[in-house]
Amino acid sequence: MGAFSTNILGVLSSESFLSSNESICIVGVGDDGVDGLTASTVDIIKQAEVLIGPGRFTESFQSNVGEAWDPGSDYEALLVRLDSIANQKIVVLAAGDPLFYGTARFLCDRLGKSRIRVIPNVSTMQLAFARVKENWDEAYLTDLGNQTIEHVVQKIRSTERVGVFTNSESTPAALATALLAARIDYFTAYVCENLGSPDERVTSGTLEEVAAQSFAPLNVMILVRRASAPDRPTEMIGKRLFGNPDEMFLQTKPKRGLLTPSQIRCLALAELNLGPTSVVWDIGAGSGSVAIEAGQISPGGEVYAIEMDVDDFALIGQNAERFGVSNVFPIHGAAPNAWHDLPNPDAIFIGGTGRQLATIVTDAFARLKPGGRIVADMASIDNVSDVQTFLREAAGDVKIWMFNVAKGNYQLERVRFEAQNPIFVLSAIKPDNA
Repeated sequence: MGAFSTNILGVLSSESFLSSNESICIVGVGDDGVDGLTASTVDIIKQAEVLIGPGRFTESFQSNVGEAWDPGSDYEALLVRLDSIANQKIVVLAAGDPLFYGTARFLCDRLGKSRIRVIPNVSTMQLAFARVKENWDEAYLTDLGNQTIEHVVQKIRSTERVGVFTNSESTPAALATALLAARIDYFTAYVCENLGSPDERVTSGTLEEVAAQSFAPLNVMILVRRASAPDRPTEMIGKRLFGNPDEMFLQTKPKRGLLTPSQIRCLALAELNLGPTSVVWDIGAGSGSVAIEAGQISPGGEVYAIEMDVDDFALIGQNAERFGVSNVFPIHGAAPNAWHDLPNPDAIFIGGTGRQLATIVTDAFARLKPGGRIVADMASIDNVSDVQTFLREAAGDVKIWMFNVAKGNYQLERVRFEAQNPIFVLSAIKPDNA
């Protein structure tokens, strides 16, 4: 097994610059600079015909190499230069571990791994965790240079430890502010600035404190969940991702009780088969229970809660705020005009008891994306007949359930079950060729 590995990867030594297929060696330089490199690595660098990297790294070797060049942060210019000197011995010096959100990662993707050898060093992220004396086993590590703050915030919500490369646009203060806006307030924050430099500084504090400060551009932000902190903000304890008790939603009176019951919501959301970025329509949204739970399941998606009743429409936004959901958009109006300007959905839920339900299902199905899912609940057997007839013709296959639910109540220390009216649920998938 060892011989097989040697034949594939070659052997790195001070006597041979690179293997026959490799023309570029990328060397990681730690916070202690050249002094932290091994003797064999220094020999490799001295054999370079072209040495590329920041001046603070290359200056120690300029008398030994043919040429030294600093491309700055212009990776495209670096690619052009590497192509023009492809037959020369090239060494690229980079900070830390070049494969960890660094130069080697970019060059391997663009030039191919066969041309490149990587000699890593301690990464800036490793150094940051070492400075705050926290392990980074299973930590969520990311770079705000290629991820949006909104995406990162949702990932952070359920993690224990986080390491983030920030930048001049997405600063530690901006990330802390976004976390607090999302009601994520249970982390201790560390900002490690200018690691390895004489002006290195590590600041620790609450997210509120970090949000009020500014930091040097070169920094890494570490977040550590506080011991015994809950898995959600205090005001969200007791609230579920889906299937919340009906009484947790604000409802209009005397229409209280007309929202989609929690048991039906669970089945409907399962059948909608939502992904992280799904576009969802909730038609006849009432006070928004299905829309809000769909928004929690699809944090990167868009949920449009369509409701014609003025009082219920007003409650959708209030309920969304109660649950901390920002991707639910209330739409006031009647079908189908209300959804005329909305993006085509990946999933549609329709709740209603009106005689026009089959017509609404037909109009909505026409806007559903191919492969999308439609779910409707109803109390009338007449609606079941009309809706299933249309869906069977349009989709070819329809799932139908009838729910007979009874809730237990204590009366004189005995349990009696109070039956609720039957509810029917229909589900179908739009064919790709529809």
